[in-house]
Parts: sequence; structure tokens; C-alpha cells
Amino acid sequence: MNGFLVIDKPSGMTSHDVVAKIRKRFGTKRVGHAGTLDPMATGVLVIGLGNATKLMQYVVDGSKSYEATIALGAATHTDDKEGNVISVANPEVLKKVTEDEIRTEINKFVGKILQRPSSVSAIKVDGKTAHQRVRDGETVDLPPREVVISKIEILSIEYLEEAILVRVVVDCSAGTYIRAIARDLGEALSVGGHLTALRRSLVSPFSISEAGGIDDSAIIETAEGISRILPIRLLDFEEMNEISFGRSIGSNPAEGIFAALSPANSFAALLENKESSGKVMAAPKLVAVQE
Repeated sequence: MNGFLVIDKPSGMTSHDVVAKIRKRFGTKRVGHAGTLDPMATGVLVIGLGNATKLMQYVVDGSKSYEATIALGAATHTDDKEGNVISVANPEVLKKVTEDEIRTEINKFVGKILQRPSSVSAIKVDGKTAHQRVRDGETVDLPPREVVISKIEILSIEYLEEAILVRVVVDCSAGTYIRAIARDLGEALSVGGHLTALRRSLVSPFSISEAGGIDDSAIIETAEGISRILPIRLLDFEEMNEISFGRSIGSNPAEGIFAALSPANSFAALLENKESSGKVMAAPKLVAVQE
């Protein structure tokens, strides 16, 4: 009952809906998820069970990959197809937008940029999510934040009568909003833009290739999952005993957080070097409950 699940989330469900079904499937309340996906979106949703729920922040911080379809020609209040249309481009203006212009503008988003999150994001404003405030009729203007987009590859550009559909693959840092890319591309081209499809293929280091359904996904043991994210330290029995009481042990071989495994190769703790009385020791940052 401890470990990670990689779910291929279907469209039409919230991330919380998935968590509720996983709780029912395994008969436990100790379930959490990393990296919220909108109901419209599909793809990788990483779920933590048992002691893995304490490690979800390290999964959230991983890089992401998406496949998305951007519709140029109209803007919506949610920056995706589920929102209300707030502007529509003049058809003659839209027809004059060239592929070269689209490629030039979208390439400007690659690199370290300041991005204004979508107003319907899960970011909390005074304890209430932005999307809830929008649903309640409030106007939300979130400040821009720094994100890193390492790649935007255009797969296809299709001209329709009332829209230009741009299919892309995006590799980016945590905290990047693909809807915001659609919105900003539309604004840069003066025709408006929104997202019509979104599929997440990677929440590093968990890929869509290992994802399963809500009812049949396999558990990745906590030790295996965290070893993909953090450096590993194997504990002997004496060190394991000290850690179980929350005491420090000999220093880690390098700086940063290490995932400590028990002599039986199960996840035991997160350790970080701390200096105390002139001596560097590895102090428990988190100790797993042994079940």
C-alpha cells in the first residue's frame, strides 16, 4: 500500500476525482497526487500511496512534457475551449497570419521567460484558488512568474475557415501553463488563442509509457520511485535504528537531499547534511512510518 501509481487520466475527470477513485480501489485515505490536470486534459497523473504521499513535492518539481492543440482566432476567459469566448478575430486578419509568423512568435517563448498564469489556475489567492474566484464572478489578475520552456516543437499547422490549429509538443519546467502559451501566442499575433486539447506525456521521471488506468495501474514501490528522483543512500542496521528515533547519523557523501533505504531496500527516510557543534551529520528531514 506504499508507492506511486502513474495514471493515464481520462478527459472529463478532475485530479481529485481520480484520487477519490484510487482511495476506494485501495481502501485507504493516504492518497495524494502531483501536478493537477484540468478536466479537459489527459495523460500522466502521478499518485502517491501511503508513505509516498510525503514525497509528492519532489515529483511536482519535475520537468513536464505535453502535446497540445492551440486554436488561433478566438480567445476565451479560461484560455481553453471550455471557457466563454471573449473575442473573435476578423476572418480576413486571420487568413493573413502566415506559418512563418506563427513559428517566429512561438519560438519567442522558448527559454527562461516570465509567464502570467491563467486566471483559472489552481494558484491560491488569499486562501482561495484563482479558478474558484473566477467562477464566483471575481476578476483575477495573477502576477507573472519565471518558468523555463526548453522546447516547443510544431507538429502541424492547419488552416480552417474560422481558426488556425497549431499542434505542438512542449517540454517545460514545473509551473508552466500551456494554456498561457496559447493565450500569449494569440495575443502576439493579434488574433486571440486558446487551448483545445492537452495531453501530458511526462512528469519527470514518470512517463506515459508506464501509465495505466485508474482500475489497473501497477504500484511502483516507494524506494524504486524515489530513487529515480533523488540520490540513494543505503543504511546499515545501526544507522536504521538511529534514524527510526529521529537521530542524525554520519554525513551524506554530498550536499543535497538523499533518500535513505533500509537494509531490506525499503524507503526509510530523507536525509540532509546539517552542521552541529562544528560537525557535519546527516539529519532526518522525513522518516517513513514502517508498516
